[in-house]
Amino acid sequence: MKQSAYLQSFIKGDWKSGIAVFLVALPLCLGIALASGAPLLAGLVAGIVGGTLVSLLSGSELSVSGPAAGLTIIVATAIADLGSFPGFLVAVIIAGLIQVALGLLKLGKIGGFFPSSVIRGMLVAIGIVIILKQIPHAIGDDLDFIGEFEFDQKDGENTFTEILKSLASIKIGALIISLLGLIILFSWTKLGQKFSWMNALPASLFVVLAGVGINELLGLYAPNWFLGDSKDHMVNLPVFASSSEIYAGIISPDWSFLSHPKVYSIALTLAIVATLESLLSLEATDSLDPLKRISSPDRELLAQGAGNVVSGLLGGLPITSVIVRSSTNIYAGGKSRMSGFFHGILLIVAVVLLPLYLNKIPLACLASILLYTGYKLAHPKEFKKVFAEGWKQWVPFLVTVAVVVGVDLLWGIFVGTLVGLIFVVITNYSSVFTVFKNGNEILIKFQKDVTFLHKMQLKEALRKIPEGAEVFIDTTKVHFMDHDIHLLIQEFVSTAQERGIEVDLKKK
Repeated sequence: MKQSAYLQSFIKGDWKSGIAVFLVALPLCLGIALASGAPLLAGLVAGIVGGTLVSLLSGSELSVSGPAAGLTIIVATAIADLGSFPGFLVAVIIAGLIQVALGLLKLGKIGGFFPSSVIRGMLVAIGIVIILKQIPHAIGDDLDFIGEFEFDQKDGENTFTEILKSLASIKIGALIISLLGLIILFSWTKLGQKFSWMNALPASLFVVLAGVGINELLGLYAPNWFLGDSKDHMVNLPVFASSSEIYAGIISPDWSFLSHPKVYSIALTLAIVATLESLLSLEATDSLDPLKRISSPDRELLAQGAGNVVSGLLGGLPITSVIVRSSTNIYAGGKSRMSGFFHGILLIVAVVLLPLYLNKIPLACLASILLYTGYKLAHPKEFKKVFAEGWKQWVPFLVTVAVVVGVDLLWGIFVGTLVGLIFVVITNYSSVFTVFKNGNEILIKFQKDVTFLHKMQLKEALRKIPEGAEVFIDTTKVHFMDHDIHLLIQEFVSTAQERGIEVDLKKK
Protein backbone atom coordinates (compact mmCIF):
# COMPACT_ATOMS: atom_id res chain seq x y z
CA MET A 1 0.00 0.00 0.00
CA LYS A 2 1.13 3.57 -0.71
CA GLN A 3 1.46 6.18 2.04
CA SER A 4 -1.68 7.94 0.83
CA ALA A 5 -3.61 4.66 1.04
CA TYR A 6 -2.41 4.10 4.62
CA LEU A 7 -3.47 7.62 5.57
CA GLN A 8 -6.88 7.07 4.01
CA SER A 9 -7.24 3.71 5.80
CA PHE A 10 -6.33 5.37 9.10
CA ILE A 11 -8.89 8.14 8.65
CA LYS A 12 -11.61 5.71 7.59
CA GLY A 13 -11.36 3.54 10.68
CA ASP A 14 -7.91 2.25 11.64
CA TRP A 15 -7.77 4.85 14.41
CA LYS A 16 -10.82 3.25 16.03
CA SER A 17 -9.35 -0.25 15.97
CA GLY A 18 -6.06 1.22 17.22
CA ILE A 19 -7.88 2.52 20.31
CA ALA A 20 -9.45 -0.91 20.90
CA VAL A 21 -6.06 -2.63 20.65
CA PHE A 22 -4.51 -0.01 22.95
CA LEU A 23 -7.14 -0.58 25.63
CA VAL A 24 -6.49 -4.33 25.54
CA ALA A 25 -2.70 -4.03 25.24
CA LEU A 26 -2.22 -1.59 28.13
CA PRO A 27 -3.15 -3.96 31.00
CA LEU A 28 -1.57 -6.90 29.15
CA CYS A 29 1.80 -5.10 28.94
CA LEU A 30 1.67 -4.29 32.66
CA GLY A 31 0.39 -7.71 33.71
CA ILE A 32 2.92 -9.67 31.67
CA ALA A 33 5.77 -7.57 33.08
CA LEU A 34 4.47 -8.17 36.61
CA ALA A 35 4.14 -11.94 36.03
CA SER A 36 7.62 -12.09 34.50
CA GLY A 37 9.27 -10.46 37.49
CA ALA A 38 10.37 -7.54 35.31
CA PRO A 39 9.90 -3.77 35.82
CA LEU A 40 6.45 -2.53 34.69
CA LEU A 41 8.14 -0.11 32.30
CA ALA A 42 9.76 -3.10 30.52
CA GLY A 43 6.33 -4.37 29.49
CA LEU A 44 5.30 -0.94 28.23
CA VAL A 45 8.56 -0.53 26.28
CA ALA A 46 7.96 -3.87 24.57
CA GLY A 47 4.39 -2.85 23.73
CA ILE A 48 5.56 0.48 22.30
CA VAL A 49 8.29 -1.13 20.17
CA GLY A 50 5.90 -3.84 19.00
CA GLY A 51 3.27 -1.26 18.13
CA THR A 52 5.46 1.26 16.35
CA LEU A 53 8.55 -0.40 14.86
CA VAL A 54 7.28 -3.96 14.31
CA SER A 55 3.92 -2.80 12.90
CA LEU A 56 5.74 -0.81 10.21
CA LEU A 57 8.19 -3.61 9.36
CA SER A 58 5.76 -6.52 9.71
CA GLY A 59 4.92 -8.94 6.93
CA SER A 60 1.25 -8.58 7.90
CA GLU A 61 -1.15 -5.66 7.68
CA LEU A 62 -3.17 -6.75 10.72
CA SER A 63 -0.77 -8.57 13.06
CA VAL A 64 -0.11 -6.71 16.33
CA SER A 65 3.03 -7.40 18.37
CA GLY A 66 4.02 -6.91 21.97
CA PRO A 67 5.02 -8.82 25.11
CA ALA A 68 3.43 -12.28 25.06
CA ALA A 69 1.82 -14.14 27.95
CA GLY A 70 3.21 -17.38 26.50
CA LEU A 71 6.76 -16.24 27.32
CA THR A 72 6.17 -15.25 30.96
CA ILE A 73 7.40 -18.51 32.49
CA ILE A 74 10.50 -18.56 30.26
CA VAL A 75 11.26 -14.91 31.04
CA ALA A 76 10.68 -15.25 34.79
CA THR A 77 12.92 -18.36 34.95
CA ALA A 78 15.62 -16.71 32.85
CA ILE A 79 15.74 -13.58 35.02
CA ALA A 80 15.95 -15.74 38.14
CA ASP A 81 18.70 -17.96 36.68
CA LEU A 82 20.81 -15.00 35.58
CA GLY A 83 20.04 -13.02 38.71
CA SER A 84 19.98 -9.85 36.64
CA PHE A 85 17.36 -8.15 34.47
CA PRO A 86 20.03 -6.09 32.60
CA GLY A 87 21.79 -9.40 31.88
CA PHE A 88 18.53 -10.87 30.59
CA LEU A 89 18.23 -7.95 28.15
CA VAL A 90 21.42 -9.18 26.45
CA ALA A 91 19.67 -12.52 25.82
CA VAL A 92 16.68 -10.66 24.31
CA ILE A 93 18.99 -8.81 21.90
CA ILE A 94 20.78 -12.02 20.85
CA ALA A 95 17.40 -13.73 20.37
CA GLY A 96 16.40 -10.88 18.06
CA LEU A 97 19.59 -11.31 16.03
CA ILE A 98 18.86 -15.05 15.70
CA GLN A 99 15.37 -14.22 14.39
CA VAL A 100 16.82 -11.79 11.86
CA ALA A 101 19.17 -14.56 10.68
CA LEU A 102 16.21 -16.99 10.38
CA GLY A 103 14.35 -14.41 8.31
CA LEU A 104 17.33 -13.85 6.01
CA LEU A 105 17.60 -17.63 5.56
CA LYS A 106 13.92 -17.67 4.45
CA LEU A 107 12.94 -20.06 7.26
CA GLY A 108 9.69 -18.27 8.05
CA LYS A 109 7.80 -20.69 5.83
CA ILE A 110 7.80 -23.37 8.55
CA GLY A 111 4.62 -21.76 9.84
CA GLY A 112 2.83 -22.99 6.73
CA PHE A 113 3.40 -26.63 7.69
CA PHE A 114 0.87 -26.54 10.51
CA PRO A 115 -2.54 -28.00 9.48
CA SER A 116 -5.45 -25.57 9.09
CA SER A 117 -7.52 -27.66 11.52
CA VAL A 118 -4.86 -27.01 14.17
CA ILE A 119 -4.71 -23.27 13.42
CA ARG A 120 -8.51 -23.04 13.68
CA GLY A 121 -8.41 -25.09 16.87
CA MET A 122 -5.82 -22.71 18.27
CA LEU A 123 -8.03 -19.68 17.54
CA VAL A 124 -11.11 -21.25 19.10
CA ALA A 125 -9.09 -22.44 22.10
CA ILE A 126 -7.63 -18.97 22.67
CA GLY A 127 -11.17 -17.59 22.53
CA ILE A 128 -12.29 -20.10 25.17
CA VAL A 129 -9.25 -19.37 27.35
CA ILE A 130 -9.91 -15.63 27.11
CA ILE A 131 -13.52 -16.13 28.21
CA LEU A 132 -12.61 -18.44 31.09
CA LYS A 133 -9.76 -16.21 32.29
CA GLN A 134 -11.78 -12.97 32.08
CA ILE A 135 -14.83 -14.21 34.00
CA PRO A 136 -13.09 -13.59 37.38
CA HIS A 137 -12.06 -10.07 36.30
CA ALA A 138 -15.60 -9.36 35.09
CA ILE A 139 -16.94 -10.06 38.59
CA GLY A 140 -14.19 -8.31 40.53
CA ASP A 141 -11.53 -10.98 41.19
CA ASP A 142 -8.37 -9.17 40.03
CA LEU A 143 -5.70 -10.93 42.10
CA ASP A 144 -4.22 -12.49 38.92
CA PHE A 145 -2.99 -10.30 36.08
CA ILE A 146 -5.45 -9.75 33.25
CA GLY A 147 -3.24 -11.36 30.60
CA GLU A 148 -2.64 -14.69 32.36
CA PHE A 149 -3.49 -17.59 30.01
CA GLU A 150 -1.82 -20.67 31.55
CA PHE A 151 -4.14 -23.34 32.96
CA ASP A 152 -2.10 -23.84 36.15
CA GLN A 153 -1.65 -20.53 37.95
CA LYS A 154 1.15 -19.35 40.21
CA ASP A 155 -1.20 -19.08 43.19
CA GLY A 156 -1.95 -22.81 43.09
CA GLU A 157 -5.33 -22.38 41.42
CA ASN A 158 -6.20 -23.35 37.85
CA THR A 159 -8.54 -21.83 35.30
CA PHE A 160 -11.67 -23.56 36.64
CA THR A 161 -10.96 -23.39 40.38
CA GLU A 162 -10.24 -19.65 39.99
CA ILE A 163 -13.72 -19.15 38.50
CA LEU A 164 -15.34 -21.09 41.35
CA LYS A 165 -13.32 -19.12 43.87
CA SER A 166 -14.30 -15.78 42.32
CA LEU A 167 -18.01 -16.70 42.30
CA ALA A 168 -17.90 -16.86 46.09
CA SER A 169 -17.06 -13.15 46.36
CA ILE A 170 -18.73 -11.32 43.47
CA LYS A 171 -18.25 -7.55 43.49
CA ILE A 172 -21.51 -6.00 42.30
CA GLY A 173 -19.78 -2.89 40.97
CA ALA A 174 -17.50 -4.93 38.70
CA LEU A 175 -20.41 -7.06 37.53
CA ILE A 176 -22.48 -3.99 36.59
CA ILE A 177 -19.56 -2.44 34.70
CA SER A 178 -18.69 -5.61 32.76
CA LEU A 179 -22.33 -6.40 31.89
CA LEU A 180 -22.90 -2.88 30.59
CA GLY A 181 -19.69 -3.15 28.57
CA LEU A 182 -20.89 -6.39 26.96
CA ILE A 183 -24.30 -4.87 26.19
CA ILE A 184 -22.61 -1.93 24.46
CA LEU A 185 -20.30 -4.17 22.43
CA PHE A 186 -22.95 -6.67 21.32
CA SER A 187 -25.49 -3.99 20.41
CA TRP A 188 -23.14 -1.43 18.84
CA THR A 189 -23.37 -2.77 15.27
CA LYS A 190 -27.19 -3.00 15.32
CA LEU A 191 -27.51 0.45 16.85
CA GLY A 192 -25.14 1.73 14.18
CA GLN A 193 -27.67 0.66 11.55
CA LYS A 194 -30.23 3.00 13.10
CA PHE A 195 -27.88 5.80 14.18
CA SER A 196 -25.21 6.15 11.49
CA TRP A 197 -23.13 8.56 13.60
CA MET A 198 -22.25 5.66 15.92
CA ASN A 199 -20.30 3.93 13.14
CA ALA A 200 -17.76 6.74 13.26
CA LEU A 201 -16.95 6.06 16.92
CA PRO A 202 -15.11 3.15 18.61
CA ALA A 203 -17.36 0.97 20.77
CA SER A 204 -14.44 0.03 23.04
CA LEU A 205 -13.87 3.68 23.98
CA PHE A 206 -17.50 4.01 25.06
CA VAL A 207 -17.14 0.83 27.12
CA VAL A 208 -14.21 2.37 28.98
CA LEU A 209 -15.90 5.76 29.44
CA ALA A 210 -19.04 4.04 30.71
CA GLY A 211 -16.97 1.91 33.10
CA VAL A 212 -15.13 4.92 34.52
CA GLY A 213 -18.36 6.91 34.81
CA ILE A 214 -20.28 4.12 36.57
CA ASN A 215 -17.47 3.51 39.03
CA GLU A 216 -17.32 7.21 39.92
CA LEU A 217 -21.11 7.29 40.40
CA LEU A 218 -20.91 4.22 42.61
CA GLY A 219 -18.34 6.05 44.72
CA LEU A 220 -20.85 8.86 45.27
CA TYR A 221 -24.12 6.97 45.63
CA ALA A 222 -23.25 3.32 46.43
CA PRO A 223 -19.90 3.23 48.27
CA ASN A 224 -20.25 -0.48 49.07
CA TRP A 225 -20.15 -1.28 45.33
CA PHE A 226 -17.40 1.23 44.52
CA LEU A 227 -14.26 -0.49 43.20
CA GLY A 228 -12.09 2.20 44.73
CA ASP A 229 -9.00 3.83 43.37
CA SER A 230 -6.71 0.98 44.43
CA LYS A 231 -4.48 -0.82 41.97
CA ASP A 232 -6.26 -4.10 42.75
CA HIS A 233 -9.24 -3.38 40.47
CA MET A 234 -7.85 -0.66 38.20
CA VAL A 235 -5.29 -0.20 35.47
CA ASN A 236 -2.02 0.33 37.32
CA LEU A 237 0.13 2.46 35.04
CA PRO A 238 3.33 3.75 36.68
CA VAL A 239 3.19 7.52 37.28
CA PHE A 240 6.29 9.52 36.38
CA ALA A 241 6.82 13.09 37.55
CA SER A 242 8.76 14.10 34.44
CA SER A 243 10.20 12.85 31.18
CA SER A 244 13.64 12.68 32.81
CA GLU A 245 12.19 10.26 35.38
CA ILE A 246 10.92 8.08 32.53
CA TYR A 247 14.36 8.13 30.94
CA ALA A 248 15.94 7.22 34.27
CA GLY A 249 13.56 4.25 34.53
CA ILE A 250 14.82 2.74 31.26
CA ILE A 251 17.25 -0.08 32.05
CA SER A 252 20.25 -0.68 29.79
CA PRO A 253 21.69 -4.12 28.94
CA ASP A 254 24.65 -5.34 30.99
CA TRP A 255 27.11 -6.29 28.25
CA SER A 256 29.37 -8.11 30.70
CA PHE A 257 26.87 -11.00 30.44
CA LEU A 258 28.14 -11.70 26.92
CA SER A 259 30.70 -13.90 28.65
CA HIS A 260 27.97 -15.76 30.55
CA PRO A 261 27.27 -19.11 28.77
CA LYS A 262 23.68 -19.29 30.04
CA VAL A 263 22.76 -16.10 28.16
CA TYR A 264 23.14 -17.91 24.84
CA SER A 265 20.98 -20.90 25.77
CA ILE A 266 18.28 -18.51 27.04
CA ALA A 267 18.55 -16.47 23.84
CA LEU A 268 18.15 -19.59 21.69
CA THR A 269 15.10 -20.69 23.70
CA LEU A 270 13.53 -17.23 23.42
CA ALA A 271 14.23 -17.09 19.67
CA ILE A 272 12.67 -20.52 19.00
CA VAL A 273 9.56 -20.02 21.13
CA ALA A 274 9.00 -16.40 20.02
CA THR A 275 9.45 -17.43 16.38
CA LEU A 276 6.92 -20.26 16.64
CA GLU A 277 4.38 -18.05 18.43
CA SER A 278 4.83 -15.28 15.88
CA LEU A 279 4.50 -17.56 12.85
CA LEU A 280 1.45 -19.32 14.29
CA SER A 281 -0.13 -15.98 15.14
CA LEU A 282 0.63 -14.80 11.60
CA GLU A 283 -1.11 -17.86 10.13
CA ALA A 284 -4.09 -17.33 12.43
CA THR A 285 -4.28 -13.61 11.64
CA ASP A 286 -4.30 -14.33 7.90
CA SER A 287 -7.16 -16.79 8.40
CA LEU A 288 -9.17 -14.07 10.20
CA ASP A 289 -8.35 -11.32 7.70
CA PRO A 290 -11.60 -10.39 5.89
CA LEU A 291 -9.55 -9.54 2.77
CA LYS A 292 -7.70 -12.91 2.95
CA ARG A 293 -4.29 -11.35 2.33
CA ILE A 294 -1.25 -13.63 2.48
CA SER A 295 1.49 -12.26 4.72
CA SER A 296 5.23 -12.76 4.27
CA PRO A 297 6.53 -14.97 7.12
CA ASP A 298 10.16 -14.20 6.29
CA ARG A 299 9.53 -10.47 6.51
CA GLU A 300 7.64 -11.09 9.77
CA LEU A 301 10.69 -12.83 11.25
CA LEU A 302 12.90 -9.90 10.23
CA ALA A 303 10.43 -7.49 11.85
CA GLN A 304 10.17 -9.54 15.06
CA GLY A 305 13.95 -9.86 15.22
CA ALA A 306 14.47 -6.12 14.76
CA GLY A 307 11.79 -5.48 17.39
CA ASN A 308 13.49 -7.73 19.94
CA VAL A 309 16.87 -6.11 19.33
CA VAL A 310 15.43 -2.63 19.89
CA SER A 311 13.27 -3.75 22.83
CA GLY A 312 16.31 -5.30 24.51
CA LEU A 313 18.39 -2.17 23.95
CA LEU A 314 15.64 -0.01 25.50
CA GLY A 315 15.06 -2.28 28.50
CA GLY A 316 11.95 -4.03 27.20
CA LEU A 317 10.61 -7.60 27.35
CA PRO A 318 10.83 -9.97 24.35
CA ILE A 319 8.21 -9.43 21.63
CA THR A 320 6.07 -11.74 19.53
CA SER A 321 3.07 -11.34 17.27
CA VAL A 322 0.11 -11.83 19.63
CA ILE A 323 -3.21 -13.29 18.49
CA VAL A 324 -5.24 -11.66 21.29
CA ARG A 325 -4.24 -8.17 20.16
CA SER A 326 -4.35 -9.12 16.47
CA SER A 327 -7.86 -10.57 16.71
CA THR A 328 -9.03 -7.54 18.71
CA ASN A 329 -7.67 -5.40 15.89
CA ILE A 330 -9.56 -7.39 13.24
CA TYR A 331 -12.88 -7.52 15.12
CA ALA A 332 -12.64 -3.78 15.80
CA GLY A 333 -12.48 -3.18 12.03
CA GLY A 334 -8.74 -2.75 11.43
CA LYS A 335 -7.77 -2.77 7.75
CA SER A 336 -4.07 -1.89 7.66
CA ARG A 337 -0.90 -1.73 9.76
CA MET A 338 -1.82 1.81 10.79
CA SER A 339 -4.11 0.49 13.55
CA GLY A 340 -1.23 -1.41 15.17
CA PHE A 341 1.06 1.59 14.74
CA PHE A 342 -1.52 3.93 16.29
CA HIS A 343 -1.89 1.66 19.32
CA GLY A 344 1.88 1.98 19.84
CA ILE A 345 1.64 5.78 19.69
CA LEU A 346 -1.21 5.69 22.21
CA LEU A 347 0.95 3.63 24.57
CA ILE A 348 3.62 6.38 24.40
CA VAL A 349 0.98 9.03 25.12
CA ALA A 350 -0.36 6.94 28.00
CA VAL A 351 3.05 6.64 29.67
CA VAL A 352 4.05 10.28 29.19
CA LEU A 353 0.80 12.24 29.56
CA LEU A 354 -2.16 10.23 30.85
CA PRO A 355 -1.19 7.81 33.64
CA LEU A 356 -3.38 9.45 36.31
CA TYR A 357 -6.47 9.36 34.08
CA LEU A 358 -5.92 5.85 32.74
CA ASN A 359 -5.49 4.52 36.28
CA LYS A 360 -9.18 5.25 36.81
CA ILE A 361 -10.16 2.56 34.27
CA PRO A 362 -11.67 -0.48 36.02
CA LEU A 363 -10.27 -3.83 34.84
CA ALA A 364 -13.87 -5.07 34.67
CA CYS A 365 -14.64 -2.95 31.59
CA LEU A 366 -11.44 -4.13 29.88
CA ALA A 367 -12.49 -7.69 30.73
CA SER A 368 -15.73 -7.11 28.82
CA ILE A 369 -13.75 -6.11 25.71
CA LEU A 370 -11.70 -9.29 25.98
CA LEU A 371 -14.82 -11.40 26.62
CA TYR A 372 -16.31 -10.02 23.42
CA THR A 373 -13.11 -10.86 21.50
CA GLY A 374 -13.11 -14.36 23.02
CA TYR A 375 -16.72 -14.92 21.95
CA LYS A 376 -15.90 -13.87 18.39
CA LEU A 377 -12.95 -16.29 18.27
CA ALA A 378 -14.86 -19.22 19.80
CA HIS A 379 -18.18 -18.59 18.05
CA PRO A 380 -20.35 -21.75 17.80
CA LYS A 381 -20.36 -21.45 14.00
CA GLU A 382 -16.65 -22.34 14.00
CA PHE A 383 -17.48 -25.72 15.55
CA LYS A 384 -20.25 -26.29 12.99
CA LYS A 385 -17.87 -25.55 10.09
CA VAL A 386 -15.23 -27.99 11.28
CA PHE A 387 -17.69 -30.78 12.12
CA ALA A 388 -19.21 -30.44 8.64
CA GLU A 389 -15.77 -31.17 7.11
CA GLY A 390 -15.55 -34.67 8.60
CA TRP A 391 -13.83 -36.44 11.46
CA LYS A 392 -10.34 -36.14 9.96
CA GLN A 393 -10.65 -32.38 10.49
CA TRP A 394 -12.55 -32.16 13.76
CA VAL A 395 -10.46 -34.71 15.68
CA PRO A 396 -7.18 -32.70 15.48
CA PHE A 397 -9.27 -29.53 15.91
CA LEU A 398 -10.79 -30.76 19.19
CA VAL A 399 -7.47 -32.17 20.42
CA THR A 400 -5.84 -28.77 19.86
CA VAL A 401 -8.67 -27.00 21.67
CA ALA A 402 -8.52 -29.38 24.65
CA VAL A 403 -4.73 -29.20 25.10
CA VAL A 404 -4.50 -25.41 24.64
CA VAL A 405 -7.26 -24.88 27.21
CA GLY A 406 -5.98 -27.55 29.62
CA VAL A 407 -2.21 -26.97 29.31
CA ASP A 408 -0.95 -24.08 27.16
CA LEU A 409 -0.68 -22.78 23.60
CA LEU A 410 2.53 -24.45 22.41
CA TRP A 411 1.63 -27.88 23.79
CA GLY A 412 -1.76 -27.60 22.09
CA ILE A 413 -0.14 -26.77 18.77
CA PHE A 414 2.39 -29.61 18.98
CA VAL A 415 -0.10 -32.27 20.07
CA GLY A 416 -2.72 -31.10 17.57
CA THR A 417 -0.16 -31.10 14.76
CA LEU A 418 1.01 -34.60 15.72
CA VAL A 419 -2.58 -35.87 15.57
CA GLY A 420 -3.05 -34.07 12.24
CA LEU A 421 0.08 -35.72 10.83
CA ILE A 422 -1.17 -39.13 11.95
CA PHE A 423 -4.35 -38.52 9.95
CA VAL A 424 -2.28 -37.45 6.94
CA VAL A 425 -0.35 -40.73 7.13
CA ILE A 426 -3.56 -42.74 7.52
CA THR A 427 -5.19 -40.95 4.58
CA ASN A 428 -2.20 -41.43 2.32
CA TYR A 429 -1.71 -45.01 3.43
CA SER A 430 -5.29 -46.04 2.77
CA SER A 431 -6.00 -44.34 -0.52
CA VAL A 432 -2.77 -44.37 -2.53
CA PHE A 433 -3.83 -47.23 -4.82
CA THR A 434 -6.95 -49.26 -5.59
CA VAL A 435 -7.30 -52.88 -6.77
CA PHE A 436 -10.11 -53.63 -9.25
CA LYS A 437 -11.02 -57.24 -10.16
CA ASN A 438 -13.01 -58.39 -13.16
CA GLY A 439 -12.81 -62.15 -13.47
CA ASN A 440 -9.26 -63.05 -14.39
CA GLU A 441 -8.31 -59.42 -15.00
CA ILE A 442 -6.87 -57.26 -12.19
CA LEU A 443 -6.19 -53.51 -12.34
CA ILE A 444 -3.90 -51.89 -9.75
CA LYS A 445 -4.38 -48.14 -10.17
CA PHE A 446 -2.24 -45.63 -8.28
CA GLN A 447 -4.01 -42.34 -7.44
CA LYS A 448 -1.12 -40.36 -5.99
CA ASP A 449 2.57 -40.38 -5.06
CA VAL A 450 3.69 -43.48 -3.21
CA THR A 451 6.27 -43.90 -0.43
CA PHE A 452 7.83 -46.73 1.58
CA LEU A 453 4.89 -46.43 4.01
CA HIS A 454 2.77 -48.27 1.42
CA LYS A 455 5.27 -51.08 0.88
CA MET A 456 3.53 -53.68 3.07
CA GLN A 457 0.09 -52.79 1.69
CA LEU A 458 1.28 -53.20 -1.93
CA LYS A 459 3.25 -56.36 -1.12
CA GLU A 460 0.08 -57.92 0.35
CA ALA A 461 -1.98 -56.92 -2.72
CA LEU A 462 0.60 -58.48 -5.07
CA ARG A 463 0.83 -61.63 -2.96
CA LYS A 464 -2.92 -62.23 -3.35
CA ILE A 465 -2.81 -62.18 -7.17
CA PRO A 466 -3.61 -65.74 -8.34
CA GLU A 467 -1.66 -67.69 -10.96
CA GLY A 468 -2.80 -67.17 -14.56
CA ALA A 469 -4.16 -63.66 -13.89
CA GLU A 470 -3.80 -60.71 -16.29
CA VAL A 471 -2.51 -57.74 -14.28
CA PHE A 472 -2.55 -54.10 -15.36
CA ILE A 473 -0.51 -51.70 -13.18
CA ASP A 474 -1.31 -48.01 -13.88
CA THR A 475 1.22 -45.53 -12.41
CA THR A 476 0.45 -42.62 -14.77
CA LYS A 477 -0.73 -40.37 -11.90
CA VAL A 478 2.40 -40.95 -9.82
CA HIS A 479 4.86 -38.05 -9.82
CA PHE A 480 7.07 -39.55 -7.13
CA MET A 481 7.64 -43.24 -6.44
CA ASP A 482 9.84 -44.33 -3.55
CA HIS A 483 12.75 -46.62 -4.51
CA ASP A 484 11.37 -49.44 -2.31
CA ILE A 485 8.06 -49.39 -4.21
CA HIS A 486 9.76 -49.22 -7.59
CA LEU A 487 11.95 -52.22 -6.65
CA LEU A 488 8.92 -54.19 -5.40
CA ILE A 489 7.04 -53.68 -8.70
CA GLN A 490 10.09 -54.58 -10.76
CA GLU A 491 10.58 -57.80 -8.78
CA PHE A 492 6.91 -58.70 -9.30
CA VAL A 493 7.14 -58.08 -13.06
CA SER A 494 10.36 -60.10 -13.39
CA THR A 495 8.92 -63.15 -11.55
CA ALA A 496 5.32 -62.96 -12.85
CA GLN A 497 5.97 -65.13 -15.89
CA GLU A 498 7.08 -68.00 -13.67
CA ARG A 499 3.64 -67.92 -12.01
CA GLY A 500 1.78 -67.70 -15.31
CA ILE A 501 0.85 -64.07 -14.71
CA GLU A 502 0.81 -61.53 -17.53
CA VAL A 503 1.72 -58.02 -16.48
CA ASP A 504 1.15 -54.77 -18.34
CA LEU A 505 2.91 -51.88 -16.60
CA LYS A 506 1.74 -48.44 -17.72
CA LYS A 507 4.05 -45.60 -16.71
CA LYS A 508 3.69 -41.84 -17.03
